[in-house]
Amino acid sequence: MILSGMNESVITERGQVSVPAELRRSMGLHAGQKLRWERISDLEIRVSVRDEAPTGPISVLGFARQIHNGPPRRTEDWMKELREGE
Repeated sequence: MILSGMNESVITERGQVSVPAELRRSMGLHAGQKLRWERISDLEIRVSVRDEAPTGPISVLGFARQIHNGPPRRTEDWMKELREGE
């Protein structure tokens, strides 16, 4: 893909750079997305978009409630029940 103009950025005093708007739009980049930086040579850096992983912790509480809908149980009680099945 050939983009118009020179897509350049300036490094700020804090080491920050901006991704040119044309590149952001054409690649569908958005705020919060992670980029990976890789040194290729003394004068070249490759920037690639990281695959997005699921955000936040994965919860099984809804599933667990289907199995056990009573008062909370202690870990020891759960472990005892599991070991009885061995």
